[in-house]
Amino acid sequence: MWHDNETTVDYVNFRLVAKACAELIQDTGGEPISIGISGGWGAGKSSLVRMIASELSMEQTVGVGIASEERPKHVVITFNPWLYQGFEDARTALLQTVGDAVLEAVVAQNSGLLGKAKSLVKRINFLRLAQLGGEVAATLITGVPVGLIGKVVEAGKGALQNESLNEGIAVAKDASEATKGLLNEAKPVSLPKEIQSFREALEELLVELNITLVVFVDDLDRCLPKTAISTLEAIRLLLFLRRSAFVIAADDVFIRGAVRVHFAGTGLDDDIATNYFDKLIQVPLRVPRLGANETKAYTALLFLERAHRSGQLKTESFEKAKLSVEARLRETWTGKTVDLAFLETLVEKENAELLDLMGLAERLAPLLFSASTVQANPRLIKRFLNTVFLRKTLAKPQGIDVDVQILAKWHLLERCDEATANALAEKVSAENEGRVSILHDAEMAAKDPDNTLPTLFGDKEFVREWLQLKPLLGDMDMRPILHLSRDSTVRDFGADDLNVAGKALRDALVAARNSNETLKQQIMDAGELQSGLAMARAWEIRRPSRLWQKAEEVLMLIEVSHIHPSTGARAAALISQAPISQLAPGLVSALTECSWAKDVLSKWERDEQIPKPVKRAIENARKI
Repeated sequence: MWHDNETTVDYVNFRLVAKACAELIQDTGGEPISIGISGGWGAGKSSLVRMIASELSMEQTVGVGIASEERPKHVVITFNPWLYQGFEDARTALLQTVGDAVLEAVVAQNSGLLGKAKSLVKRINFLRLAQLGGEVAATLITGVPVGLIGKVVEAGKGALQNESLNEGIAVAKDASEATKGLLNEAKPVSLPKEIQSFREALEELLVELNITLVVFVDDLDRCLPKTAISTLEAIRLLLFLRRSAFVIAADDVFIRGAVRVHFAGTGLDDDIATNYFDKLIQVPLRVPRLGANETKAYTALLFLERAHRSGQLKTESFEKAKLSVEARLRETWTGKTVDLAFLETLVEKENAELLDLMGLAERLAPLLFSASTVQANPRLIKRFLNTVFLRKTLAKPQGIDVDVQILAKWHLLERCDEATANALAEKVSAENEGRVSILHDAEMAAKDPDNTLPTLFGDKEFVREWLQLKPLLGDMDMRPILHLSRDSTVRDFGADDLNVAGKALRDALVAARNSNETLKQQIMDAGELQSGLAMARAWEIRRPSRLWQKAEEVLMLIEVSHIHPSTGARAAALISQAPISQLAPGLVSALTECSWAKDVLSKWERDEQIPKPVKRAIENARKI
């Protein structure tokens, strides 16, 4: 599985954009700069932020006793207001984060500026406390550090209620001793002046330290409007100071919405809402949308990453593949493409499974790129593939053998055209052996662009392209596929249209453990059609308890097909779902005399996963 959190691993050449942003910050010469990274949910804003921070951090090492020429040029802070939502005001949390970072830089340089740093922290504490109630609150509590306020207040409440007078006095005394010499005595203050003094103190410290404060603000578009605006107000307090840089990642559409919510009732129009954010940003940047080539490369590298994690692909091969993709994406503007021939060079020719996945990436990517519900969104691509491989994993313990390419094609339709997927699913039943004739007809018609598709499929370009996507599903039993897709919707393969005789036979086949004349008579009485339906339904009912070990487990297939040979094809389709590794010789021996089972047995015999005793049983049966 792939996590969809931010990452510094670059599969789509975001690193080039990250380096450009890092160079902008490095080349400011101490002048302030603010960069806005905009993009929708899942587009890669957070990953780009991390890459920029990584580029800046690579040039420096923080530590005591470092020679001046080796001292860090940047103090990098990543602030996520979403983490503070509901716990602390994002504005005060950002100020505290900045203060802590500057204090750490002072300690690291051992520069003799500790006094100024403590003074800056004092101003931050004041500004945090001022949030409690403006100038009145500030006047009353300027002399008490933040950490002690709660204790004093709570103790004071107890004292007023004559419950804990002594405790209240003790806490107040502790607070007095702890704050002695740190803060001035309480006195009336001007909040605007304090804010300006804070800005001047911070700027002075940064200049004397010869560092640039770089603040990355991420996940604004996950916050409630109040938290988002609070964070932007804090940023505004710190913006445009010398030796400062801000990189703000947010969906600009969300920010405009948050501004409108915050200023509801003021007659704020869209232009003003847009300008609110734009005034904070000097360099606007949108996360590059993945093109068709990038989508192919991204999907292919996700497959290779999975193979690397599982040990199927060596580390050196994976690293080489990443470098090859990076080089190719840098050249796409010249006309070079990420095609199947290129993707196949990323894996060894002997690795058939990975070669198949490279082909899948080649076929899927154009639709993942063009589909309006995906639009090559990296996070959505990961979630799409996570669902596909989860279903593949769930298939094995249920005895379902289905190729990942089939699962991917079906889930693509579910994800991008749910209505068409549900309409097709409704046509799948035991009666038609899971095959949907209209799907077959549509796949044939889609080969010629002049042909009209059946009404069910409409006239959508995506659907026409999907129908042509390999592998074709029209001749397949769709029941295993739909069974595995129950995470998306309830799958009911419809009534079997069994009559009274058919239902009685179904129940008899479920209960039967050996051949007997009564059972044979029921099969003959039910007739060919009803017997086939009853066999398929009984087979499904017995599925949870089937161990693939004993002859009695395939008795219903043998008995029905013996009396009605035309049901043999259906019996072969049912038995072909067997998990190879779980087969036992006893079950195989029971099938050797069934003509309809010969192809299935031959397939099992060639399978490398077949247990040796089972293989010998098949070989011995052929000699008789």
